[in-house]
Amino acid sequence: MKYETVIGLEVHVELATESKIFCSCSAHSFGADPNSHVCPACCGMPGMLPVVNRRVVDFGMKAGLMLNCDINRVTTFDKKSYYYPDLPGAYQTTQWFAPVAVNGRVDIETSAGKKSVRIKQIHMEEDAGKLVHDISEGTTHVDFNRTSVPLIEIVSQPDLSSAEEVEAYLIRLRTLLRYAKVAECEMAHGTMRCDVNLSVRPEGSDVLGVRTEMKNMNSIEAIKRAIAYETERHIDAIENGTEVLVQETRRWDDAKGKSYAMRSKETAGDYRYFPDPNVMPVVIDDEWFNTIQASVPEFPEVKREKYIALGLTEYDAERISESIMLCECFEEASEACGNPKEVVNWITSDVMRILNAKQMTYEMLNLDNKAFGKLISLTVDGKISRANSKKILSAMFDDRTIEPEAYAEANDMLIGEQNDDMILDIVKKVVESDPKSVSDFKGGKEKALMALFGKCMKELKGNCDPQQLKVILLECVNNA
Repeated sequence: MKYETVIGLEVHVELATESKIFCSCSAHSFGADPNSHVCPACCGMPGMLPVVNRRVVDFGMKAGLMLNCDINRVTTFDKKSYYYPDLPGAYQTTQWFAPVAVNGRVDIETSAGKKSVRIKQIHMEEDAGKLVHDISEGTTHVDFNRTSVPLIEIVSQPDLSSAEEVEAYLIRLRTLLRYAKVAECEMAHGTMRCDVNLSVRPEGSDVLGVRTEMKNMNSIEAIKRAIAYETERHIDAIENGTEVLVQETRRWDDAKGKSYAMRSKETAGDYRYFPDPNVMPVVIDDEWFNTIQASVPEFPEVKREKYIALGLTEYDAERISESIMLCECFEEASEACGNPKEVVNWITSDVMRILNAKQMTYEMLNLDNKAFGKLISLTVDGKISRANSKKILSAMFDDRTIEPEAYAEANDMLIGEQNDDMILDIVKKVVESDPKSVSDFKGGKEKALMALFGKCMKELKGNCDPQQLKVILLECVNNA
């Protein structure tokens, strides 16, 4: 018998706000000392009242609009009751009855073709703390830094049927949320985590099988391996009776490549959801909604088509539209210098080279894009050599206040009106000091000329038109 896998995902995304969802503590504690970003409110102290961070609601709405959702104009917060040591109030403030966004859609494409994955809802909630197990001491420590960090949970319908579709869906989510600048979505940093709900049924059946959930998956590759393992486990249980499948929550051990039962799967009734009396309903009026709607960016495929229309190749347009930061860099620099093709050449070579060298992601790009465009213009116009332009661009990565022309002038990098006689004197000096390279070039070694060219450029500090220098150098070498 043939079987099909049915998968629904719950994706938890940490929002890129400066402060937490219900207090003013910093939401950024990665690498910080334990319990250094906490206050009585996020520690669940009695009598402390939460205050909703408006920015969290902004980002929740924006994420909903990026995923084609309807926005609830009155959205409420609820208490989800469960006890765990990293949850100081013994409940989580989340959304159940009126989440911020509902009934969305994410379009994906795989080898099987195009598909729409329905979004049931997006709800805002607070994160829990973190348990740190010390094996040597035999103790467990609790770090509350992450408590009350704002999250959105994106709940899909069970519309996915393969690991390939899950991968495409998660990548699409990540791209759209990064485009909206609402989240980092970096699984390695824990800012995007995924719960995988999976069941198996005979192909063609419309009856769902027994569902299991794998919690807090933190890499796409691990998710793919877990889906393959769980699918095989379910089919083996159905066909060979190796075990009785039950609805449960399971833990994935990536090192062993196996999942293990953690606890029976809770239902909504187990959590005893009820409206949080300490948090008033959030009413989203027309002005607020329209402001957020106006801030929603164009989708990647729209930008890609626009870039192709500007003369970019499909390959370059695809690379630039991978990231909203690259898009903004390209668009603003092109506006500043009026040369889109030259800008994309710089981005795909020099900018990406520096990002790689600094181990930075595209989302970390923080150039002054208009100044970058001006640097390109100065280079194309022959006012700064290409070699010196690379040095200036590298400096601009470290200090976005740098003005290219002023920096070039201050560091003696501007190409002035060069006197041929002055250049000739320097070239003669270099040629006379290196007779071996001259002899090698005349003997057919082209690289020898480049060695002489480099020495001349060094003497001229790069402040020379390369074509002008090459003409003079060739004449001088041939006459030597």
